[in-house]
Amino acid sequence: MQDVVQAYYGKELQSTADLKTSACCDADAVPDWLKPLLARVHLEVSSRYYGCGLVCPPLLEGCRVLDLGSGSGRDVYLLSQLVGASGEVVGVDMTPEQLAVAREYLPFHAEQFGYANVRFLEGQIERLEELDLEPGSFDVIVSNCVLNLSTDKPAVLRGIQRLLKPGGEFYFSDVYVDRRLPEAVQSHPVLYGECLGGALYWNDFLRMARAAAFTDPRLVSDRPLEITEPQLAALVGEARFYSATYRLFNILELEDACEDHGQAVIYRGSIDQAPTRLVFDKHHNIEAGKVFPVCGNTYRMLHQTRFAPHFQFIGDFERHYGLFEGCGSAIPFDQDRVVSGAAASCC
Repeated sequence: MQDVVQAYYGKELQSTADLKTSACCDADAVPDWLKPLLARVHLEVSSRYYGCGLVCPPLLEGCRVLDLGSGSGRDVYLLSQLVGASGEVVGVDMTPEQLAVAREYLPFHAEQFGYANVRFLEGQIERLEELDLEPGSFDVIVSNCVLNLSTDKPAVLRGIQRLLKPGGEFYFSDVYVDRRLPEAVQSHPVLYGECLGGALYWNDFLRMARAAAFTDPRLVSDRPLEITEPQLAALVGEARFYSATYRLFNILELEDACEDHGQAVIYRGSIDQAPTRLVFDKHHNIEAGKVFPVCGNTYRMLHQTRFAPHFQFIGDFERHYGLFEGCGSAIPFDQDRVVSGAAASCC
């Protein structure tokens, strides 16, 4: 299927207007603080953007960031501004046509930003070990609607885990489905190219992530997708698709369940874009200045990562009170809001 993906994104699609569904198109509202940064990205780069979410987690200043499936470079140039002159962003893509666009505008963006902290590598995200990338050298790895296009998703996750620093984060958006898809859907060239045919059953993704040592994947946000093109809708039948953003931390001590150790945190309100509360994930909306009980895994995700200076920590791991209340295994995505059509706010 790699030839299908290269042809679809390198030759068939010339802009987001050519997409046939809304799956590979970012329908999330862009936060006001990001809009000026997006406005500085060259129009041709932005016009060839095919993402399904925003992959800009907080606290990137000075970080080394890797973008997998970077395409024409929109997210790379956005992240370049967030890491600043002291950071670096590396984009990896296997499509020569997309890389040509990204590299063409390197001088333009260096002049725009006042520094050059970006580079692009041609390669397959399933074979990151073949690229000039040092193990354990990235603070954050991102990917925007690309994992579903991979023909060897476990290899991608293993490569990511290898490249992340201890406490580093894989923050990414992708497309998931509520059941395993039949071969006819998986191999359909348009459905595959539109990020649907390669979508993982959500529970298989969780198993795959845990097998790659990402023990506790955290869902940040999600939205249902609807296929309005009748022929494509008939092919997928009753399968329901979702665009979702996850964060996975490279912390080997994480447990396979949310265990209660009587711990809590207090958010200092010191992150610029979140002065009153930090939405860490879908179940952790942490109000500044208030004692917030957490499980052992959440404690570690905050204490052993770049988030640590922004929190006060209460408790340790000396006592155990069983499972943390509210830990479940039902489908995690919202069921009551459907995004239809190909039009979206960021495309």
